[in-house]
This record gives sequence, structure tokens and C-alpha cells, in this order.
Amino acid sequence: MKAPRTKYALSIAALLASTAVSGEEANGLVDVFAKGDAGLDLRYRLELVDQDGFSKKATASTLLTKIWYKTGTVNGFSGYIEGTNTTVIGKETFNNTVNGNITRPVVADPETTELNQAYLQYANDKITTRIGRQGMNLDNQRFIGTVGFRQNDQTYDAGAMILTPTKEFTAIYSYVWNVNRIFGEDHPLGDLDTNTHVFNLSYSGMKYGKLTAYGYLIDLNDAPAFGLSSSTFGVRFAGKNPVGDTMKFGYEFEYAKQVDYRDNPSDYSADYWHAGVSAAANGFSVGFNYELLGSDNGVSFKTPLATLHKFNGWADKFLGTPAAGLADIYVTASYKFAGDGPMKGTLLKAVYHDFNSDVGDTDYGSEIDLLVSTKIRKNITASVKAAFYRADGFSTDTDKIWFTLAAKF
Repeated sequence: MKAPRTKYALSIAALLASTAVSGEEANGLVDVFAKGDAGLDLRYRLELVDQDGFSKKATASTLLTKIWYKTGTVNGFSGYIEGTNTTVIGKETFNNTVNGNITRPVVADPETTELNQAYLQYANDKITTRIGRQGMNLDNQRFIGTVGFRQNDQTYDAGAMILTPTKEFTAIYSYVWNVNRIFGEDHPLGDLDTNTHVFNLSYSGMKYGKLTAYGYLIDLNDAPAFGLSSSTFGVRFAGKNPVGDTMKFGYEFEYAKQVDYRDNPSDYSADYWHAGVSAAANGFSVGFNYELLGSDNGVSFKTPLATLHKFNGWADKFLGTPAAGLADIYVTASYKFAGDGPMKGTLLKAVYHDFNSDVGDTDYGSEIDLLVSTKIRKNITASVKAAFYRADGFSTDTDKIWFTLAAKF
């Protein structure tokens, strides 16, 4: 049974206050909070979607408001609280997954007010422990992430411990009992009760890159019928090194094995592979990547807690891996302006994806993604982003365009 968010917020707030008052280094409650830090983030986005199979297009005009506060630190203890609100500006001419507007494509940004994060933390030079509602972004977010592109974050009710016995070695363990998903409280699967264990070990003391080993035991109790509970163990190596005076060569290699776990009704053992190389010089960057989410016994490799928008195309056609698996070959090219001109810091990026199945040799389709992003001022950024998916053996043709303006204070 899910606890009401108001009750959760009040209990965390009371715990923060009691912790702050007990510290001998504090000069009372006022001093603790006076030494804290606060911020305000705003992000307006206009998202346009034209998708075959729908009689109408989607237009989503939304504003994210995020307010956060971090207390001062007393004897290593501190607290953090963050609230968010997503408001629709104008008409709600899109399917936000809970409004029943099924004649239009989905834009998963429902109107919502959320307690996004609220946790207590203890930290010293070797260990950090944290309990409460928190964001988690591990490695490249392929398995555990906050889905930061959407207006409502994915956060975790969890206890976490981060050990750093040396500056090169990091060990992370987290136990998650609830996942607060991007769909909000009104969605029947907006919260997922879970018994999930997260293990992540990394070592960055090697000359050529960072080595990471991980294990993710994901038990999603609220969604057994979707077959998302899984046990995944893998290893990742990534790094960048100079070639000559101006060029950097980058590379990443990753392998993982996933099997069914706990209440998953399926029986499977699927592989994950990712290999990529890149080269960058004088503001230009190019890259070539191959990613495979395999399939076994008619069941595909899945990453339900990932920041999925980062992977397999921005059109989000593969948020759920097809049963026959997914092979994604993609090429990236980008240029970032240097110097002191009006284009300084502006990023231009293009990505081409070719999608195929792992089993059955099915050509799913292809996608072109484009991005222009720039800083208007130190704390204000603007971007235009687009995705054009052309279906062959999977889903339907889809065009998406995003106009975004964000500010941090």
C-alpha cells in the first residue's frame, strides 16, 4: 500500500529538523538553515508530434518548475528536499497517458506536483550514506537513471551507501523499495513497489579508462505481467586518450547478461553488447556505435529503470525492447563553436540510427536525430531538437520536434 505523498513529505521534514537541531556545531536551528543553499530551475518546452496511425497531431506546451533546498552540514549530516510542478500552458492537445486523449500521440508530461526528492545524508571523506527519495544516475544511465529529459523525473525511494576508500575506487550499494516514475501519481503504474538491489563498482586508476562492474537485481512487484523483473550482471570499460596535440580518441565496451528474476513469468537468458569509438578535434566530433539488446526464448533484454530517451533514438520508438531483440547501429557527428563570437558554445549534433532485430533478421527502420543547443546567458539555455523515425518492420513513421528554454537560479 502506497503512503500518501503529503505524509511522506511531513515525516522527512520533521526528520530533517530534528537532525539539524541535534548537531553540536550548529548555533541553533536558524544557523543550520542559514548555512544552506536553495535554487530554482525553470524549463519551458513545446513538443510537436506527428505520428502515423493517429487522426490528430500532438502539441504539448509545458512548464517545469523545480524548487530545491539543501541544509547546512552538521557533524557530517545534511538534508535535501526538492519539489516539482509541471503545468500545461494552453490547451492539452496531447495524450499525457492519463487524460484519455487517445486520438493524439503520447507526450508523457502530465500536469503534476511532486515531492521529487527528500533525503537525509551523512558523508565523510570515505563514505556517503543517504536515505529517502533520491535521484540516481549510474554510469551512462543505461540501466539506472532519472529520465531527466522528461518534465517529471524518475526518482527512487531508497537507502544508498557510497564507499570511496581511494579517489580511484568507488563502491555503490542501494536498496530501492519504490520507483516514482515519470507518469505521476494519477497513472496506475506511476509508482512501482519493488525490492531492488543495486551494486556498482568502479575503478578509474588505469591510464586508458574507467572499469565498472555492476549487478542489478530488479524486482518490480507491481508489474509482474509485464515481465520486467530481472537479474543483470555486467562489465563496462570507457575512456578517452589524446592522439597528437589536438585529437582525442574515445572508446567504450560493455557486456551484460540478464535472466528472469523473482516473479517474472518468463524464462530467458539474454545478452547485452555495446561497443563504440569516437574521435574529437577542434570542436568536431564523430562516433560509431553498435548496441545489441538480445533475445532468448521469445523474451528480450530489458532496461526498465534506464533513462531510455538517451538510447535508441530520440523518437522513443524502442522504450520497450521488441520481443525479437534490438540491434542499433548509429553514427554521430557534432560541432561546438569556440572563440568569442555570437555562436560561442553553440552545439550542433546529428545522429543516424539503423534498427534491426536480434532474432529473425527483421529490418525495423531508421531514424535521423538533430540538435541545436546554445547558452543565451550563463544560466539560460535554449535548444531545438528533432527526431524523424521511418518505420519498416516495426511501429509507424513518427516526427517529433522540441523547442526548449531552461533557466537555473
